Amino acid sequence: MTTTALESHVVVEVRGRVGCLTLNRPRALNALSLDMVRVITQALKEWKDDAAVLAVVVRGVSKDGPFGAFCAGGDIRFFHQAALAGDDALEAFFTEEYALNHLVHTYPKPYIALMDGIVMGGGMGISQGASLRIVTERSKLAMPETNIGLFPDVGGGYFLSRCAGRLGEFLALTGHVLTGREAITAGLADGFIDSGRLPGLWASLEKTPFENGDSVERWCASHLNKTPAPAPWPVKEVDRVFGLPDMQQIMAALDATDSDWARHTAAALRQRSPLMLHVVLEQIRRARGMGLADDLRMERDMVHRCFHLRPAAASETVEGIRALAIDKDHAPKWHPALIEEVSPAQVAAFFESPWGSDAHPLRELG
Repeated sequence: MTTTALESHVVVEVRGRVGCLTLNRPRALNALSLDMVRVITQALKEWKDDAAVLAVVVRGVSKDGPFGAFCAGGDIRFFHQAALAGDDALEAFFTEEYALNHLVHTYPKPYIALMDGIVMGGGMGISQGASLRIVTERSKLAMPETNIGLFPDVGGGYFLSRCAGRLGEFLALTGHVLTGREAITAGLADGFIDSGRLPGLWASLEKTPFENGDSVERWCASHLNKTPAPAPWPVKEVDRVFGLPDMQQIMAALDATDSDWARHTAAALRQRSPLMLHVVLEQIRRARGMGLADDLRMERDMVHRCFHLRPAAASETVEGIRALAIDKDHAPKWHPALIEEVSPAQVAAFFESPWGSDAHPLRELG
């Protein structure tokens, strides 16, 4: 029996004994709003204690139908508008989104993410904590926040820092986009399926007589190819360059390396906010020694600073979103303008919590 509750942008239903979440905002590539975060959170909390629900599966729809897009991240137009208006909903969004990310990572039942199509930013936040992360030939995974003067949040410090070697620094700083098979190689996905087989897998969830949650996960896993591809990035070069102590040395090493990869990487980094490059490098290195909850609390501090260290219009993040998504001139005016001009004090400010431990909005995370 299927029960359906249709919210505006999330379809919540139980198919057989599987809780199914469908992100249903295809025109925005399923970008997460505060309402969507709340609907997903409520469903997961209800299913956690419902013995009739054995496991959870999440997918996104595209303009062409079921599947084809997972989630492009948070709603950055809302971020821009709310920051300029001083809207408290911006603070609520990040608090509730990060709490949802923690819930996904710590969920007591199998949580299976069908990561078909674009999976970026907030889409990674609701999929990286899954017990089974499934990609296809259409998958495009990235944490591209440095493009908009932000940092890889939603637990990005936690899961990127756990990539092999210094791949986490490379992905966090550049926003490099991974294909589905590359994501398996990077440790950010567990198995591959041809996208054409997803409708059949989805339909089978309702019809298969599962005994328990593990059997749901085993059933989904049985359809996957889990063989990682050879790394398409130069592993030794990534580790050598992105293991250097600071951004100045990373850029100098790239400039001194005669390869297409080094030239392309250096060019990409020079388009990013110099300040946020320094901040992100520090974030990944701090997160490597942190548990999930502490990382999310750190990121909650950082995202508050992104919007409040300076008057809103002068925020690196507000300026980055303006250039990419509002005016679309792709010419952000970063301040400072050069990597060499960023001071240690400017970076340190992002890691100073505006809250005492008893007042932190994520204080209750275990």
